[in-house]
Amino acid sequence: MVEEKTPIPLDVELRVTPPKPDTTRDDQKLPEKISQDVTDKYARYAGEAPDGGFKAWSVVLASMLTTFCTFGYVNSSWGVFQAYYEQVLLSDKSPSTIAWIGSVQYTFIYLPGLATGRLFDLGHFKIPYFFSSCGLVACTFLTAECKQYWQFLLVQGVFTGLFGGIIYAQSVSVISHWFAKKKGTVLGIVSIGTSLGGTLFPIAGQKLLPHVGFKWTVRVFGFMMLFALGIANLTIDRRLPPVNVKGGLLNLSAFRNPAYTIYCISGITCLLGLYTMLTYLPVSATAVGMSNNFSFYFLAIANAASALGRLSAGFLADQIGPLNVMIPFTGVAGILTFAWPYASTQGALIGISVIYGFASGTYISLLVAPPMAMGDVGDVGRRVGMFLTIAALGALLGTPISGMINARTGGFKDPGFYAGERPLL
Repeated sequence: MVEEKTPIPLDVELRVTPPKPDTTRDDQKLPEKISQDVTDKYARYAGEAPDGGFKAWSVVLASMLTTFCTFGYVNSSWGVFQAYYEQVLLSDKSPSTIAWIGSVQYTFIYLPGLATGRLFDLGHFKIPYFFSSCGLVACTFLTAECKQYWQFLLVQGVFTGLFGGIIYAQSVSVISHWFAKKKGTVLGIVSIGTSLGGTLFPIAGQKLLPHVGFKWTVRVFGFMMLFALGIANLTIDRRLPPVNVKGGLLNLSAFRNPAYTIYCISGITCLLGLYTMLTYLPVSATAVGMSNNFSFYFLAIANAASALGRLSAGFLADQIGPLNVMIPFTGVAGILTFAWPYASTQGALIGISVIYGFASGTYISLLVAPPMAMGDVGDVGRRVGMFLTIAALGALLGTPISGMINARTGGFKDPGFYAGERPLL
């Protein structure tokens, strides 16, 4: 029996009201026991983040598999689809029109962050993650059945991006529950999933397309994601109890911090140009005389190099701060985007792909680290979500603008100049 004068912080935080002493009946003991079990579950993890242990690292594995199936599939391997659609399935459409499919995907990876971040803070985590995982796998299999442009735009663009965005935002937010001192390193490890996806999906596509065709190639992608997300759903979990922070869906007070406001603006400008080279690299390689069979490998090369960049960036971020790592390497990515259209040999394109992959990987791996540090951990989901939703504007417009410039000029020098100056702004 709990007296009324005894403070129960966790019960209050979990919004569980204990019964009054004079109204307790025998039939109320079971609900009380269940409520106490919930309290005890979270009490085990009270205090500072463990920064290690089996449970914490299993969550890291789940988050890495999530990035493998979201950024690794949606963003890093889109160039394979862009090139194939231009040459085969949607050859009657302009590059800019086709790029809208990938652009919508990019956007919806970021856009749901506002809603999912708020839901995460309130404790709604495992169920949205599970159903969105199922939706992402289902949309991948449905992409194999698409034949018309509007079908690709709806299934592969809107819904694949939407379901991917829901699980991505939650998978990175939960890292702050388990790691504090090693957060940069862990985010770098998590983002390696993007590099693995961006390497394996293009290579698998290049090997499978000539032998089994488009439908079975995409179905194989679906089975890969089914396996990865199955493991992720079994291992991912939050550590801290839900917190109903004041302010509802938006935390406008966060923008009183000039650093947070400036960082949100920088997210838009960087994403306006960051994905241009990854989207059009195979097409540009074919345009200068590379074979179709090899052009797809440039994406795999860039993403493989980014794995080293992501891991190195995470380690350095814990030593000198994430922004001190992101700024110079993002500048390098911008300069390489300027140089990309002038590369006309296989060796030059490989060199640019390696350096660009390394440099751009540092930005993506640490993307959410600064907003994580700009407030309390109880509000981390909403704060990260607001940033991702704002940055979605750049992801939406970046590659279609580059595609329109390419269509008007007939080359990639002007798109490279446009995209290269975005990270330098």
